Amino acid sequence: MRFDRIDRKGLRRRWVSANPTTSEQRPIGPALPDDTTVNLVLDVALRIGEVLMASGAGASDVTATVIAVTSACGLPHCEVDVIFTSISICCQRGSDLAPVTTHRVVRSRALDYTRLSDVEHLVRQITRGRTTAQDASTRLREITDAPHPYPRWLATLAWALMAASIAVLIGGGFRVAVIAGCTTALIDRVGRLLNRRGLPFFFQQLVGGALATSVTLAIMRFGLLPYGVAPSLVVAAAITVLLSGLSVVGAVQDAISGFNVTAAGRTIETTMMSAGLVAGVVIALGIAVRLGLPTTPLAGALPATALRLPVQALAGAAAAACFALASYATRAALPVAAGAGALGAGAHAALDLVGFNQIGATAVAAVLIGFTGGTMSRRFRLPPLVIAVSGLTPLLPGLTTYRAMFELAVQRTPAGLPTAVLAVAVALALAAGVVFGEYLAQPVRTGIGRLERRLAGPRMAGPLRPSRRRLD
Repeated sequence: MRFDRIDRKGLRRRWVSANPTTSEQRPIGPALPDDTTVNLVLDVALRIGEVLMASGAGASDVTATVIAVTSACGLPHCEVDVIFTSISICCQRGSDLAPVTTHRVVRSRALDYTRLSDVEHLVRQITRGRTTAQDASTRLREITDAPHPYPRWLATLAWALMAASIAVLIGGGFRVAVIAGCTTALIDRVGRLLNRRGLPFFFQQLVGGALATSVTLAIMRFGLLPYGVAPSLVVAAAITVLLSGLSVVGAVQDAISGFNVTAAGRTIETTMMSAGLVAGVVIALGIAVRLGLPTTPLAGALPATALRLPVQALAGAAAAACFALASYATRAALPVAAGAGALGAGAHAALDLVGFNQIGATAVAAVLIGFTGGTMSRRFRLPPLVIAVSGLTPLLPGLTTYRAMFELAVQRTPAGLPTAVLAVAVALALAAGVVFGEYLAQPVRTGIGRLERRLAGPRMAGPLRPSRRRLD
């Protein structure tokens, strides 16, 4: 005879007699909760996965987090399918019940790292059995409905200070930094206005690139910069800010982890956003050439010297902290992000000083950033994604990208193609290096759970340690 029993862990298990008849079948695993609870758990897991995807987390991180949440809530047999714009969960309920499948489309992709940190804290509470599914659903709704932790004008100020820091990092002086900051603030406010009107992000990037170049040309035309100062540094700083919001790290992480569909989707998105930025710069340069206006002369970053190393490290720290602030990170994340930015910028400058090429120096600096993000962020209860993305921001190839566009659009020389390839290679070295650094940090961290070891690929977001509760 078959009967149910509640075990000491609160799960209802099905038992059969020692000699079952032919009509009876032996059950597989623990009995699942009722349909209402199953639907609630799946809804909570889907909404948590949506926040992670919207924040730029990799598909492997989203999969691991969703499985951890459903397992901790009594649904041990769930299959998760994550693609670029949607998440699907199928809950297997044994041989006598039909599976439950649910689906959610990821629409919003606004950066809010405070929301990401709050969701990760909630996931830790769920996986450790400290909250119920009902309470988790209520808390999750409060997190997703909460406004940004900082006013919008503060985010604009942070973008401006980030551009000023980048200008100093690549060799600009005080006046170049001020102009770069004001130009970036203008671009941010115009972009916000266009976003309210529903203009696609491709065209917003186009407008941003055109504004950055046009303002620089106007400044040069009216002689607002002293003689000998290259206004191209202003454009490079603004381009770096516009490149900072692209999900390059997530695309490379998905490709390395085997989530090829999501990697392809993110790659196409990143390519289109970059193409819009490039189109804006090229259009502005082309108009200037046709009107006979003086175009911005090319200027490279100042060569690294021992005396400039502290300045570059401080500029990198300021740029990383400003990016974290503009992305609405928690206050606790700001000093850690600044440390990662200082480490990356200082390491890149030091390697450049000893003769490393740009790609090699960028890759090594990115590995250090990823390793730092993987170790320190867990200690401070912060998502590694926040530290990694903030730390690599000062190293984005804004100046190299502008150089390629200038050579192609103004000088009309084929030398622009190798320069464009160099910019792409630097971006890939940054993303791959950060992911590899996070992979190297995994053996260093303590408390790595069974679920995290079982799923392949480095972790940039998700639960710090999975549930210890046995479910079978």
